[in-house]
Amino acid sequence: MTRVAAIDCGTNSIRLLVADADPATGELVDLDRRMTIVRLGQGVDRTGRLAPEALERTFAACREYAGIIKEHGAERLRFVATSASRDAENREEFVRGVLDILGVEPEVVTGDQEAELSFTGATRELAGRDDLDKPFLVTDIGGGSTELVVGEAHVRAARSVDIGCVRMTERHLVRDGAVTDPPTREQAEAIRADIEAALDLAEKTVPLREARTLVGLAGSVTTVSAIAQDLPEYDSAAIHHSRIPLARVREITEWLLASTHAERAAIPSMHPGRVDVIGAGALVLLAIMERMGADEVIVSEHDILDGIAFGLAEKDR
Repeated sequence: MTRVAAIDCGTNSIRLLVADADPATGELVDLDRRMTIVRLGQGVDRTGRLAPEALERTFAACREYAGIIKEHGAERLRFVATSASRDAENREEFVRGVLDILGVEPEVVTGDQEAELSFTGATRELAGRDDLDKPFLVTDIGGGSTELVVGEAHVRAARSVDIGCVRMTERHLVRDGAVTDPPTREQAEAIRADIEAALDLAEKTVPLREARTLVGLAGSVTTVSAIAQDLPEYDSAAIHHSRIPLARVREITEWLLASTHAERAAIPSMHPGRVDVIGAGALVLLAIMERMGADEVIVSEHDILDGIAFGLAEKDR
């Protein structure tokens, strides 16, 4: 077994996985898996720059993660940065800060690379199951972008589109510096129009309607699963590989878009950092399900982090 550490830094959150991996079997044993909401992408859609306070929140999380990685004695570390840091004019400031703290440069991956890592992490356990029709459509709904990947054992087609939950919230739901509480019908319709336009773009290269099993990743999807199951707290074991019917996703999305901040914050499984962006994230999921004609979504807690870890373990093979 090889002890590896994977970090995924997105627009809304930064996540760490320390695991023992067997490159021969593909087995991955978690030692530490955690997530911190840092909102690195705060204001990027509007200003084109990473905000100083967003950078400091991210660097604080990196310092915490550096201690955990050292404590576990990980042999290899890879830091992957996604949407927000791809878009920012001052991303070199971000790169230097991460290098100083963790000793590795963040790899600012392309949308296609991000999609492939997510697909590998999400489908490694599912590929051999006889009860799931293929091809898979893996959708990773992040803060700044959403990845759409179709494939069987390997990726056939992938596309990244700029319809993440933070980006949609900041673009359509913020008025005078605050999120509308609750969103208006017109605001929700504007988000939906953006999503549909992005899916039209994705369908030029990714055959969404040919997919037979939808696998959903990241916080918006896992939170919808927790709400659907009425969990008393966030429970990764209950969420991983749960199956949520289309009708239930639609019901939850409609409620989230009609609810107040206080009502969403009162959901026991809701992370405080997702309260204002979950409505937009759920709407992205619903639109994808309706576009591909999916009856349900299989929710995976394994995603780009697991894909990064598998890649580290197989590095010398």
